[in-house]
Amino acid sequence: MGTSIFFLIFSLGMILLAAEGFTNGVELVGRRLSFSQAVVGSILAAVGTALPETILPLVAIFAHTGSASKDIGVGAILGAPFMLATVGFFLIGISSWVVARRDRRSAEVRADRRSLRRDLLFFVVMYAAAVFLPIMLGHAVVRPLAFFLVAGYMFYIYRTVASESAGMEHFEDLHIIKFPVWMGWIEEKKAPLRWALVQIVLSLGVMVFGAHIFVRHLEVVSVAWGMNPLLFALLVAPVATELPEKFNSVTWTLKGKDTLAVGNMTGAMVFQATFPVSIGLLFTPWKVEGLALVSAVLALVSAGALLYVATTSVRVSPWVMMLGGVLYAAYALMVGLT
Repeated sequence: MGTSIFFLIFSLGMILLAAEGFTNGVELVGRRLSFSQAVVGSILAAVGTALPETILPLVAIFAHTGSASKDIGVGAILGAPFMLATVGFFLIGISSWVVARRDRRSAEVRADRRSLRRDLLFFVVMYAAAVFLPIMLGHAVVRPLAFFLVAGYMFYIYRTVASESAGMEHFEDLHIIKFPVWMGWIEEKKAPLRWALVQIVLSLGVMVFGAHIFVRHLEVVSVAWGMNPLLFALLVAPVATELPEKFNSVTWTLKGKDTLAVGNMTGAMVFQATFPVSIGLLFTPWKVEGLALVSAVLALVSAGALLYVATTSVRVSPWVMMLGGVLYAAYALMVGLT
């Protein structure tokens, strides 16, 4: 038991470090290709930081056997958008409030409201369809729904790239060129794009390996604690694997880059509601019921509340984002009482 907990923590560290390397690489690619903040935040950074929680269910579903593995896969798929729409929003709201107090200005989230509305609308429509249509129409809708979700994300990418947004303001140097072992191999900043691809591939490999370890020991711990593997994966795995989005968004918010911060979170939500969910629809029983269904409803409530404010008001209050923290606390309490 103690060994499994150690390997859970160790593998999460591997996954998060690899996610940082991946995100750093794709951001450099975005800068070199002159993409806007909306594209980098909502697509490149969002997909990059979403990889840990995306790879976990893929590994659980395809590389492990047994119903517990399938439950872990479904739990991780449902847990990602739930965690982003609750804890993720809460952290941005708190960070924005701290910035307002520090700078003695009105408390508001100064994100691009057009990009925010687009992301949230796509998320609410796609995720609601994925959760409720199979319940209402049965298994026959699963395959066309999976195709609809993937096609919807492709359309989302098109709309994001085509939209207007400010250019990138700041970028950190590629991590791989900072290590002394590479001195003499890389002339600094001479070939950053090629080495960005090397860093991306290496990071992806480490992430997959770490996910294998995590899934194996998550099964052991959930059984030892007598907890449903689906709920255990839904509550525990996303808290850790969503750290890249949370860390990046809090950092960007504290620096006053709210568009990047919010886009990183909402863009990841759109991705998580489409590609991973389509995998779950096609390769698992996809029974969203009980507390799993409650988590999906709460994610939609949090996103819907923010979408309403972003649509009807000229200012986005951080308090509506802090609502996510209240919803997560309520859900954790429900799980604890069952």
